[in-house]
Amino acid sequence: MPTRDDVCVLLPTLNEAETIGDVVDGFREAGFEHVLVVDGDSEDDTRSIARDHGAEVLTQSGSGKGQAVREGVGSIDQPYVLMADGDGTYRPEDADQMLDPLFEGRADHVIGDRFADMEAGAMTRLNQVGNRLINRLFSVIHGRDLQDILSGYRAFSRESFQRFQLNADGFGIETELAVECVRQGVETEVVPISYLARPGGSETNLHPLKDGGRIILTLYTLARTNNPIFYFGSVAFAGMLLGIGLGGFVGYEYFVNGISREVVALLSAFTILLSFQILMFGVLSDIIVSVNREQTRRLEDIAERLRELDDD
Repeated sequence: MPTRDDVCVLLPTLNEAETIGDVVDGFREAGFEHVLVVDGDSEDDTRSIARDHGAEVLTQSGSGKGQAVREGVGSIDQPYVLMADGDGTYRPEDADQMLDPLFEGRADHVIGDRFADMEAGAMTRLNQVGNRLINRLFSVIHGRDLQDILSGYRAFSRESFQRFQLNADGFGIETELAVECVRQGVETEVVPISYLARPGGSETNLHPLKDGGRIILTLYTLARTNNPIFYFGSVAFAGMLLGIGLGGFVGYEYFVNGISREVVALLSAFTILLSFQILMFGVLSDIIVSVNREQTRRLEDIAERLRELDDD
């Protein structure tokens, strides 16, 4: 049975001097000896405070939370990672329920559901609406309801993380993690946690509109490889509407005003035909993705049986 010695607490930070000391103390008092702070070159005393409180500190080579997470996990030796933020919004007391699914073999990736117990003022009304919208879009596009895909409180095995193809540098990292869990078939569990308001004096690095737009764009873009029928189908649907709209305009101009719009008619026909081809491409892509998933599942089953034979 794994223990806390097999876990590294990963804390990506940027200008978290007001809170990082208490966060590191909280996890160390909860029994975690391995605490790694990956700092995005803060302009305040985040790094020195983290070191003074017993954390190992790594100054990331790039910028953005996503890059910090990838670089941090790459430098960790422990088989399990407990990821949280350095702003004091997540409770170290919730670590047990985050890690239990990993230790008991029920999951390889665990997401903490902030909406299960959210402190008043922890999230603005705009952020709540945005989070709900993004979670709904995720469930529609990727076929799984993971309840809170933007949660920064995660627990996962290092082995499962290494299977992921992650490219996001900023706050899109949580979205990518959720998408990769679905795409790679990683067993994922959602557990309730408490989400606290940021302590006074600390400022958020999240820009709701700008980062929210990037997250939605990331979510939609990743559908290209995980749910191509949705991705290409939505493009084809928009093209069909445009083509039909142009065709309606041509018909109106001809039958009502007696004006012939040959060029627009050709454009309408071309747009509709192109949209139909995009839709067919999406259907074929979806078949390929389905076959690939089935073959991957069979190969994993064979590998598991071979491991069992080796153990015997």
